[in-house]
Amino acid sequence: MVLSRLVCAFLLVACCCCRRAAGVPGEAEQPEPELVEVELGSTALLKCGFSHSQGNFSHIDWFSVHKEKSTLIFRVRQGQGQSEPGEYQHRLSIQDKGSTLALTHVTPHDERIFLCQDKRPWSQEHRIQLRVYKAPEEPSIQVNALGISVNSRELEEVATCVGRNGYPIPQVIWYKNGQPLKEEKNRIHIQSSQIVESSGLYTLRSVLKAQLLKEDKDAQFYCELNYRLPSGNHMKESREVTVPVFYPAEKVWLEVEPVGILKEGDRVEIRCLADGNPPPHFSISKQNLSTREMEEETTDDNGILVLEPAQKQHSGLYQCQGLDFETMALLQSDQHELLVNYVSDVWVSPAAPESQEGSNLTLTCEAQSNQTLEFQWLREKTGKVLEKGPVLQLHNLKREAGGGYRCMASVPSVPGLNRTQLVNVAIFGPPWMALKERKVWVQENAVLNLSCEASGHPRPTISWNVKGMANEQDRDLQSVLSILNVLVTPELLETGAECMASNALGKNTTIIFLELDSSRTGLNMSTVSPHARANSTSTEKKLPKPESKGVVIVAVTVCVLVLAVLGALLYFFYKKGKLPCGRSGKQEMERNTSI
Repeated sequence: MVLSRLVCAFLLVACCCCRRAAGVPGEAEQPEPELVEVELGSTALLKCGFSHSQGNFSHIDWFSVHKEKSTLIFRVRQGQGQSEPGEYQHRLSIQDKGSTLALTHVTPHDERIFLCQDKRPWSQEHRIQLRVYKAPEEPSIQVNALGISVNSRELEEVATCVGRNGYPIPQVIWYKNGQPLKEEKNRIHIQSSQIVESSGLYTLRSVLKAQLLKEDKDAQFYCELNYRLPSGNHMKESREVTVPVFYPAEKVWLEVEPVGILKEGDRVEIRCLADGNPPPHFSISKQNLSTREMEEETTDDNGILVLEPAQKQHSGLYQCQGLDFETMALLQSDQHELLVNYVSDVWVSPAAPESQEGSNLTLTCEAQSNQTLEFQWLREKTGKVLEKGPVLQLHNLKREAGGGYRCMASVPSVPGLNRTQLVNVAIFGPPWMALKERKVWVQENAVLNLSCEASGHPRPTISWNVKGMANEQDRDLQSVLSILNVLVTPELLETGAECMASNALGKNTTIIFLELDSSRTGLNMSTVSPHARANSTSTEKKLPKPESKGVVIVAVTVCVLVLAVLGALLYFFYKKGKLPCGRSGKQEMERNTSI
């Protein structure tokens, strides 16, 4: 029995040795295939590298092994190559005297084992594993635009990452704020799937699901694709995205713009803010000073209470209320005191001051404010500051002291907060003419506007001694301007025009002289006599008539003739040598010396 077992074992070993010596493919123990890595579309060089360096490559067969099935694809005979019909028929060639098989336009379907076999002088083979790589496109990321509520009990989709046309399948890693995310029960789940395109490339789709917190409202999410190429490991990142996170408000507060000291006339905006998303529905209330109850104010479409212009009655306590429609919780802000600084209307006493020339006058200014006030008086027509304080004393009044005075009440602690009041001081007296006499150059039969200005208290009236259309304009409370539209006639040239201003205390006149000038095409500006602006009544007198232009022409002509005669005489003496200058004078001196 033992002898029979030994005989069987011997025969089995002998049989194996004989089969290995006979070169039967696949029966011997196969070594690990040689690895060749190429990128998609490039050329793979498959070198038939036998264990002995002096291999004979004149008789080699190449096989492709797919799903454990070997298919002859190429033959090498005496250094010449021949493709077998099939999928590799037009993509194979030999290099290096037949030791290397070149496969062009590599595709993902070419990732398999290639086997070269040489049966001379004895059967031997070499196996090559071809690996194909293709970098995926830049990953695209799509965020959940609808947002995620922190109150959701299920994991919600945060974003989706897609990497297209890669080979082999890339690996995806999700990041939040630069930190990689891992699966976490009831917190984070990453669901990935892939699609094989007709080209053999892969499209990867990865969905990140998570339960977010309020702290994630500003979190930055992105995905990373890791892949391999013959040159090594690589990665591509998507852009960063932020998902809307919805969470209930915990606090409501009130905000006022502008920040700082407020004054009457400012545009003030009062708005409510909350730390929830979306914000609750807001309302703004103000305390009623009479009842001490908070009463709701009317806001604009954005829920903002606009005070424009702000007034002192807008001062008071304000409060915001926020209603969260998801939790139905009502939140209230702290009360905020709004202070609008103001200055009341300014009163001047007396309101319509009147006084006689030579007398004294006292003007008093009053106003109210919630702050300390400062007063000053200014002359209206010059802007000059006359007095600092609420009282202005005017002594020994002259007619020139009449007119406007302005009192300004201001708050030094609130820049730009002030009120003013203008008061006109009237000085009793007869009319005062702006001009006593005027002269105007005119053209006959032309239409002319004559003006006359007077002031006084009581306010004077103006009349003309010639017919025409008169129009009066008030300059101020004591002054009046009258404009008369007339036709220049020979009679008007002869008599001139006179305007008379009169009131209960007297009268005064302005005389206008008209001079005809046929050479002028327009009217000349009026000339004021030295007696203009005299307040006393003066004797009317005509101005001297201008000199005749003919006299001027004659004088100029005589001067030109005298100069011409003088020039002729000088030239005559020069020619005759009577003038001791130039070369002639020099010759005369030499002649005298010789004598």
